[in-house]
Amino acid sequence: MEFTIKTASPEKLRAGVLVVGAFADGSLTPPAQAIDKASKGKLAQLIKRGDLDDKAGSTVMLHELAGTAAERVLLVSLGKAADFSDKAFRDALSSVAKALSGGVAKDAAITLADADLPERPLAWRLQQISRVIADGAYRFEAPKAGGKDGKKERGARKITLVIGDKVNAELEAAVRRGQAIAEGMALAKDLGNLPGNVCTPAYLADTAEALGKQFKFDVEVLERADMEKLGMGSLLSVAKGSHIPPKFIVMHYKGGKTKAKPVVLVGKGITFDTGGISLKPGAEMDEMKYDMCGAASVLGTFKAIARMALPLNVVGIVPATENMPGGNATRPGDVVTSMSGQTIEILNTDAEGRLILCDALTYAERFKPACVVDIATLTGACVVALGKIPSGLLANDDDLAAELLKRGTESGDRAWQLPLWDDYQDLLKSNFADMANIGGRYGGTITAACFLARFTKAYKWAHLDIAGTAWVSGDAKGATGRPVPLLSEFLIGRAAGKAE
Repeated sequence: MEFTIKTASPEKLRAGVLVVGAFADGSLTPPAQAIDKASKGKLAQLIKRGDLDDKAGSTVMLHELAGTAAERVLLVSLGKAADFSDKAFRDALSSVAKALSGGVAKDAAITLADADLPERPLAWRLQQISRVIADGAYRFEAPKAGGKDGKKERGARKITLVIGDKVNAELEAAVRRGQAIAEGMALAKDLGNLPGNVCTPAYLADTAEALGKQFKFDVEVLERADMEKLGMGSLLSVAKGSHIPPKFIVMHYKGGKTKAKPVVLVGKGITFDTGGISLKPGAEMDEMKYDMCGAASVLGTFKAIARMALPLNVVGIVPATENMPGGNATRPGDVVTSMSGQTIEILNTDAEGRLILCDALTYAERFKPACVVDIATLTGACVVALGKIPSGLLANDDDLAAELLKRGTESGDRAWQLPLWDDYQDLLKSNFADMANIGGRYGGTITAACFLARFTKAYKWAHLDIAGTAWVSGDAKGATGRPVPLLSEFLIGRAAGKAE
């Protein structure tokens, strides 16, 4: 998708679709006012008679509107002016993205950047527009007999962002940031949506190496023998039941100063999770191909930051394996030794994400990181607690947590903090090892993070539980690309020296 910014009179723009906004009380944005004047009050008339719903994101498509050069005018509701917020703005953008991606017009001009949003500068609005519109054009190329279905490709591919101000380098950079984040989201979605027999640990490793080659950053792939030498007994205990070899992927993006401490991202890469010997119920088990969405988000974020050429050092770590039952699989009650030397009694083999992450978090110490953020589809308890709107956030550093929460709000990819109190650590007691890998019935998201916290005492650390936000089920089943927007915004802020 190609984006350009320009200053122009909306009524004179030649475009397949011209997008303008209106509020529920009938007030129009400045570009919509120009269209209304050119069409002799047509927009005000249709709003007055109720053709445009009050809800933000409602739309009306007008064809060959008199007084305008565009073939179509898409009028989108911004909701109530008094309640206009980030959410209403994004709701409007999402509807526009849907209309443009499914329409026959090949190009569009969008004027919504001039909608006055309190405390959000024009650069922020432009970044959101380019990201949401580009993300809305995402399509997963599912493997089907005969290749493509032969349908004519639809959707606008050339987008002009119309603004009232002069175009400058800052605004152009904002648009490119939005595009880069959408590109990273697309990669994360593709990886998540691929079936488990395609997106294996080796496939993730190949993807990382291809990214490294494309963007000129270093990638290491550790094999089983390397993990054995490092003493990663916890990770390898999960891999024992699978015939497909595990991979331990390490990416080095060096955009900052040579001696600057890196931010480390760690993504859970369980490419398919049966639960192991603690076998999951069969219903909806197909969705366990999404158990590598933490890994996918790290790869997607690396693509985004490399595309933006952020002046920052970032290390990405992806422990990748399947979790399968089998004659060699780890049994409930087995005790394993992690890379840290701490021993773990495995009471439930379906609590495997923390078993691969703990060794990756120990490995992260060698980089002397500024901070570490792990991302994992870790607990169903998080979905029960928070639903599918925010990701769960736990951290051993309040400033880091506040920084991530703020970036989540800015990006619309929100998180909600849960407590990481020592009181919960007692739930992980074991009679036969330093700790158990589960903490009982209650507080499952918290006890999982408490488990990981035992391996993160050497640095500032935050944990994002994305079990509720990484994918959606039902008719719209598919990966969401989250939390690539949050992570990208976090790293953009870090690169600009805006750590909390």
